[in-house]
Amino acid sequence: MTVTEKVAYLKGLVEGLDFDKDDKKTKVLNAVLDVLEDLALTVSDLDDEMELVTEQLDAVDEDLADLEEIFYDEAEDCDCCDDDMYEVECPNCGETVYFDEEIILDGEAECPNCGEVLEFDCDCDCDCDDCGCEDE
Repeated sequence: MTVTEKVAYLKGLVEGLDFDKDDKKTKVLNAVLDVLEDLALTVSDLDDEMELVTEQLDAVDEDLADLEEIFYDEAEDCDCCDDDMYEVECPNCGETVYFDEEIILDGEAECPNCGEVLEFDCDCDCDCDDCGCEDE
C-alpha cells in the first residue's frame, strides 16, 4: 500500500465516524489529514522524479562504461608511446615512475612523487648522433 493510499484510507475512516463537522476537534483532524494528503502526494511526486533520474543516471553510466571500454582498449592497443617511455623505480620513495627517452638521455630527472633527483647512465650501443652516447 502506498503512502497516498494509506492517507486515503485514513480519510475514509474519519469520514465513516460521522464526526460533527462544526466541532473544533473534527476541523483539526481534517486539517491534519489534508496536510498528510499533501505530503503523500509530494512523496509520490518525488518517487516518480527519483525513478526518472535513476533511469537517466543508469543510461549515462552505461554510456560511460562503453566509452571507457573503447578508450582503454584503444590505449592498450596503442604501441606508439611504449618504445619511448621507460619505467624507473625511485630508490627513495619506491614508486614506479615513467620517463621518456629524452629525459633518460639527459642523464637525470626529478622524481615527481618525492622530488629525489634520479641519475641515469646511458648504456646505449646505438650509432645515432641524438643520444650523445658516443661522446662519452
